[in-house]
Amino acid sequence: GLSCDPDNDEALAHLMRMKERDPAKGVILVAASIQQFQPWLSQLPLALHAPLASSWPGPNTWLVPDNGRSHGLVRGAHQSVALRVTDHPLMKALCEAFGGPLVSTSANRAGDPPAMSADEVATIFGEEVAAI
Repeated sequence: GLSCDPDNDEALAHLMRMKERDPAKGVILVAASIQQFQPWLSQLPLALHAPLASSWPGPNTWLVPDNGRSHGLVRGAHQSVALRVTDHPLMKALCEAFGGPLVSTSANRAGDPPAMSADEVATIFGEEVAAI
């Protein structure tokens, strides 16, 4: 997949252009732990924290009301933001090294099948990708 800093305007805009993705769709944020999502969950009723915590880490993505913390390109045309605590070791390590959640999206141009290897990413995106 492709990732970037969810607070970096330039990186988010570049990601959307690179993928030819409709900015109204928004993107998923992935974190290493539920604690990394506290700024996004600060206004969520405490009773709703338990279902999130019990389903993470793992493949479950939750839509939570945006509390104003999310960049417009992250939430797209929605009033919610998509959050997931990953159980993927590499993505978890990247989020830990970054110190917070990262955008997560498939490595493809809109409508095309996703790249399944670093070589495919390089072929599709070339120098548009900062690092593989």
